[in-house]
Amino acid sequence: MELNMELEEKINAGQKLWDNLKDTNSLREVQKYIEDMNEVRGFNNESIQDRMLLLTEEIGELAKSIRKTSTNMCIDVNKEYNYDTVESEIADCFYVLTSVASYLNIDVFKCLKDKEEKNIHRVWKKRGQ
Repeated sequence: MELNMELEEKINAGQKLWDNLKDTNSLREVQKYIEDMNEVRGFNNESIQDRMLLLTEEIGELAKSIRKTSTNMCIDVNKEYNYDTVESEIADCFYVLTSVASYLNIDVFKCLKDKEEKNIHRVWKKRGQ
């Protein structure tokens, strides 16, 4: 009975966080949501190594989803429905990548802005152009 009560409390806490997530949230607010949701889900104590393993796994799932839906490559028809949509896998990658950033006390918005400030001065061309 106590386990069910604890599970219900976690579900309610997660639902409350999700209810407050809006289309107008800033990237910093989304990063805070992920930090808070990790705490609710019990992921906040995972090591950086575990988070990186999970990120690598999620990127692999994204690659598999893209391969299944966007290429003409053969697939195992018995496992065709074992993977989620590309959109869902992108969300998982973003979630875990943001979790890695938070673990390292990195503000995703700031590091994106800083990197883009450098990138705007770079020249992007294909070889031979």
